[in-house]
Amino acid sequence: MHVRSRAAATAALTLAIGGLAVPVAVAEELPSVVINEVESNGDATDWIELINMGDAPVDVSGWVVKDDNDSRTLAIPADTTIAPGAFLAIDVDADATHGFGLGGADTARVFLADGTTLVDAHAWTSHATTSYGRCPDGLGEIVTTAQTTKGAANDCGTIEPPIDEPAELSTSLAINEVESNGDDTDWVEVANLTDAPIDISGWAIKDNDDTRTDVVPAGSVVPAGGLLVIDQQSATYPEGFTFGLGNGDEFRLYDLTGELAAKTTWPAHALVSWSRCADGVGEWIDAPFSTKGEPNSCAIPVRINEVESNGDTTDWVELINLGAVEVDLGGLVIKDAEDDHAFTVPAGTMLASGAFVAFDALGYGLGGADSVRLFDADGVTLLDTYEWASHAGTTYGRCPDGVGDFETTQATTKGAANACAGIVTALPWPGGADVSVLDSEPTFGGDLSGVDVANGELWAVQNGDGLLYRMAMSGEVTGQWTLTYPGGTGTVDAEGVHVAADGTVYVSSERNNDASSVSRPAMLRYEVSGDSGTLVATAEWNLAADFPGLAANGGLEGVTWIPDAWLVDGGLLDASTGAAYDPATYPGHGGGLFVVGVEGTASAYAYALMADGSFVRVASIPTDGVAFSLVADVQFDAERSQLWVVCDEACEGRIAAFALVDGAFEATAVYERPAGMANIANEGFAVGDASMCVGGAVPTFYADDADTDGFSLRSGSLPCVTETVEFGDLSGDEEHYEAILWMAARGISTGWSTPAGQEFRPYAHATRDAIAAFLYREAGSPAFEAPATPTFPDVTPATSEHYLAIEWAAAQGIVEGWSDGTFRPRALVTRDAVAAFLYRAAGSPSGVNLGALDRFSDVTASSSEHAEAIAWLAERGITAGWTDGTFRPRAAITRDAVAAFLQRWDALDR
Repeated sequence: MHVRSRAAATAALTLAIGGLAVPVAVAEELPSVVINEVESNGDATDWIELINMGDAPVDVSGWVVKDDNDSRTLAIPADTTIAPGAFLAIDVDADATHGFGLGGADTARVFLADGTTLVDAHAWTSHATTSYGRCPDGLGEIVTTAQTTKGAANDCGTIEPPIDEPAELSTSLAINEVESNGDDTDWVEVANLTDAPIDISGWAIKDNDDTRTDVVPAGSVVPAGGLLVIDQQSATYPEGFTFGLGNGDEFRLYDLTGELAAKTTWPAHALVSWSRCADGVGEWIDAPFSTKGEPNSCAIPVRINEVESNGDTTDWVELINLGAVEVDLGGLVIKDAEDDHAFTVPAGTMLASGAFVAFDALGYGLGGADSVRLFDADGVTLLDTYEWASHAGTTYGRCPDGVGDFETTQATTKGAANACAGIVTALPWPGGADVSVLDSEPTFGGDLSGVDVANGELWAVQNGDGLLYRMAMSGEVTGQWTLTYPGGTGTVDAEGVHVAADGTVYVSSERNNDASSVSRPAMLRYEVSGDSGTLVATAEWNLAADFPGLAANGGLEGVTWIPDAWLVDGGLLDASTGAAYDPATYPGHGGGLFVVGVEGTASAYAYALMADGSFVRVASIPTDGVAFSLVADVQFDAERSQLWVVCDEACEGRIAAFALVDGAFEATAVYERPAGMANIANEGFAVGDASMCVGGAVPTFYADDADTDGFSLRSGSLPCVTETVEFGDLSGDEEHYEAILWMAARGISTGWSTPAGQEFRPYAHATRDAIAAFLYREAGSPAFEAPATPTFPDVTPATSEHYLAIEWAAAQGIVEGWSDGTFRPRALVTRDAVAAFLYRAAGSPSGVNLGALDRFSDVTASSSEHAEAIAWLAERGITAGWTDGTFRPRAAITRDAVAAFLQRWDALDR
């Protein structure tokens, strides 16, 4: 950016510097002096060169030179005059008191002696390899010069015009697959289109920014006709490239002579990865899943997920859709080890993204030593296979679902997620399905990362420019600051934020963006005042010693704080001492531990940060049990007595809850993202406290680093924490224990009061009036005026405690009466009737796949009046039936099963 104004009528302008709006005065007629050349990475000094383009000498005595920080000024010495056509070079970092260095992304500004009237300015985003200079001198645009010419005419003669490159190029090599929003790293896969190996060691690689260049590591050979992955730097691969691949970017590979050898360009992040089909030569597709270092997956993204070969009534094979969209399974062929044993999936069988379907009417049995093979509709193309030597005690299933190796499962889970040892199965989000946008489209523009709620305000950080935002709960920005390291230097890659009760702000950072290839996993403390300006960190805890080899872009993502009292009460075991955590062991650490989430290790860590800058790791919190590939944020939730650990779009937006169990943090649940939110780059998560409870819910907040659809800040909900209901008849081992507690927390059912305490009676059968009451309360007990004449003669205000709920449900079309006009409120309700109630409450969705009934041996499209509703429940994962493959439609439903159905139904995007 270059700023220069001579408009006599203009009294002031605003100069945009580093994202801030800085008002500056402009003289009605400026002297004939302009910036002519700037060197920001000189051998000895940085300097700014001026030139006088006028016909008379100009006295520049006392003029002020600045970079992008108004607090750093340098006055030109007295008796300094520039003759017409002459140059004056000013060494800006020579003065130890007032001097300053020019950074990689900075601005050179020249003011009159008043320090406010701007004469000229030039801004840049990265160091020039030589210098930035006007071509021709004093008049032309500022470009990168051929060589520095301090105090003399600029060398513009050898500057070559930029070479236009094609958007796509393949030679003997082709870019074959690109992942720009990877689990831990971005990466690019290169295909060799020849029959001889090609050594690309030392070749240059670039994205769309010519100022960023890395080289391919030594020993990198693309095999003949094969593939090689060029990976981003990580904790285990420090030689990788140091820049990230953006949401709309390119990747270029240059040979040792500087010739472009391969290039590809993409408009936005792929849902998974951009892949060529066929390898090396085909068109680009948004692949259903990545195949890093392997041939691209261009077939239907369906895999065998679970196999039962010794079922109670039938053998069955379960499939999973690993793709991002619904797929048609019609025509796929399932075989065992014999080619003449073949089952063809019926036409029109649709499977939603991430969903499961089991087929048991195969027409053949699966043996003790057998295999299952899945073929495409051509009957020839093999999609997946699994072979076993003997029957499993339960089933053979992939752990984790769809992508892991097959192992003997903990239990059969036909048509549902596998029960895998050490892996917590994801549950529906326990809050509302809807998520709304808070920010207006131009507010942030990307790179929003951590978010926190404190003292009735919302706080967030931006990692590109190192910014801190304060906002109203509505998302309106009320303060903005630029963050620096102690001493006022650097651009903080601000990833996470925690705001203490006293207003002190703590920020977690991966690196100094001014030295972006160097890891600097640090915690920084700031004292905030005013509404804007530059904040200098008052303390830094650089944790690099604890993370040797950590990639620059794999460091601290999130931060939160947990009070000592909670940790002691929970029995935390101190990993550094091997004994129970004792806060007195760490004098000067404050009243609690900071927990940081580390992207590159997919773990979180609890630290005691001492006042003298020292630190001790007290606990490690791995995420293996929830299969997270990275940690994007952490958030302590005192009201729910748990630690939220967040993964971003790399894990489909899942969030895990951790609690202290036997002295260590252990995952107690993992939740899917809210059903109404797309799989976006949520790198920040925060939860409102009880003071924000409205209508039974508190807000949750999400910070989207990718600014999806032009928005970065969103809000969802969680049920308010109410006084915990203790049910004396529950042990905690019940199959649907968590669902029962969810119902109680939502106020949907609190059971019965007895002299011995509350009882839920999980195995008691539910009645029709109770189901109506449950649905009414789940809807928030909406205002409703019952009709003057009761709809059902056996349901009146005098005869039914749930009269209003029944009338509401009838008005919504959810419940119907019997042919004699009665409702029979105290009659037991059957499983198929509950399916019908939930289906109608969801609006009776169209397009139900009746093929979902195939998993049930006792329900067909013609055998049950509620077959469509049952199929919908199965299709949406609300029910998987019994382990023997039945649904038992006419069985009376138990209260615990109602809790499970209702919790899953509540989480749907309806």
